[in-house]
Amino acid sequence: MKTVLILYNQPRESAAAGVTRESDAGVLAEVAAVAGALKRDGVPFNTAAISCLSELPKVLNTFSDEIVFNLVEGLEGPVGDVNAVPVVCEAFGRGCTGNTTECLHQSLDKWVTKLLLHEKGLPVPAAWIVPVGQTFSRPPDIMKPLLLKPLLSDASEGITQSSVVPHPYADIQDRIAELHARFGQPVLVETFIDGRELNVSVIDMGRGPQVMPIAEIDFSAFPANRHKIVDYEAKWIENSFAYNNTPRKIPAALPEKTANTIRDLALGAWRAMSCRDYIRVDFRLDANLNPFILEINANPDISPEAGLAAAVAAAGIAYNEFVMQMIRNASGRRIAEKSSGIRPGPAKIDGGVEIRRTMSADVKPLMNILAGTAFFHDNELQIAEEVLLDSVNEFKASDYQSFTACIEGHPAGWVCWGATPCTDRTFDVYWLAVDKKIQGKGIGKKLMTFTEESIWKAGGRLAVLETAGREDYEPTRRFYLSIGYTEAARVKDFYALGDDKVIYTKPVPR
Repeated sequence: MKTVLILYNQPRESAAAGVTRESDAGVLAEVAAVAGALKRDGVPFNTAAISCLSELPKVLNTFSDEIVFNLVEGLEGPVGDVNAVPVVCEAFGRGCTGNTTECLHQSLDKWVTKLLLHEKGLPVPAAWIVPVGQTFSRPPDIMKPLLLKPLLSDASEGITQSSVVPHPYADIQDRIAELHARFGQPVLVETFIDGRELNVSVIDMGRGPQVMPIAEIDFSAFPANRHKIVDYEAKWIENSFAYNNTPRKIPAALPEKTANTIRDLALGAWRAMSCRDYIRVDFRLDANLNPFILEINANPDISPEAGLAAAVAAAGIAYNEFVMQMIRNASGRRIAEKSSGIRPGPAKIDGGVEIRRTMSADVKPLMNILAGTAFFHDNELQIAEEVLLDSVNEFKASDYQSFTACIEGHPAGWVCWGATPCTDRTFDVYWLAVDKKIQGKGIGKKLMTFTEESIWKAGGRLAVLETAGREDYEPTRRFYLSIGYTEAARVKDFYALGDDKVIYTKPVPR
């Protein structure tokens, strides 16, 4: 049985009350919740706290747990140190829950997040950066309020009622200077979308990213002179008006068209940021219900009272099952890395087709796809099922590298490859199948391109595959020739009289 290390940040002594201290201490509720879930499922675990990044190697040398449940949200030292936790854990051979170091780094910087989302055509409010020590060079008079926040902070740290600066921005320079002095960070100046606020959790429960029920923050109790924002008080100061008057409504009451748009945008944000495991996407809707993405929180609070856990519950998923699935995800990545010798990294998105590691939930739909092609005999289907089950077994390393092509989260194709024993960097492509209903759409080519890139990353030099020589396999053989494979050999009557084995090869370009 896998053992788990719950890793968290020791609440910082330097945290200021009403600014960061409460959000720092909030991690303890997450630790208790994850520990409770593991106890319920009988999973052995340890807990360890670190105050700074330099303490992490010692902790990893002290505890031998295979999986690290990463709850580290803030550390003493440079603000970006917290993002390095996953890559350090993985360098020590541990599986790590949550997002990658790269994703955490990008999402922490609100400006980088905006650029990545904008590049993918996703809607974000207009914004400007004011570096420390500089003043705001006002944009053309947009006649709208502006919102000020520290560029590299989360958990609403630094956001107060005075963060909203109404037109004509009379004291904006003073407010920016105050944030510079308090946080030592650039300030993001953003057009304020004065409308409804939504929180959308996206979680990979073993079948790729799924959008949880959409939540809305209810500001109906706010008086007219109070800005409708989720500031620091609303999140952390329990005796404040904002904390007690910003209830969560889930699911949000939205027109179906708007809700569908929000779901699509949330998945688009996941892909744009190469996310894994779980994120929370924060939206605002303007008066016409046009959505804008405010932030991607790639390391959100997962305590039972927080928005992500509420969304999980609203989806009918037990909290302990969410925790266990995150461990399974991390374990699968760890085993995949050990068996292939390369880091699997984020899923590859190509033209709306997501190619990711095959998961246990894929086995049944992939078997249906194989059977639906009508190419495979019963004994071949039996072998395929054994290969699939072997490749997703989290308790052992497999010789099979198994990947699933998904469209909108649903399996649409499968490829399986592996190193050929007793050869010098030759790799076999064992299986390739695409749902018969969508063949001819380029999915097979995307899978093969992905496979060849993966073989190259693993140090391979030659890809080999074989197929049948009978007449109904003619489209398959033409496909392999069209993507650069050459017929290297043919074994007459191998499968049956009149059914040759045809062997194709392709040097893997470097």
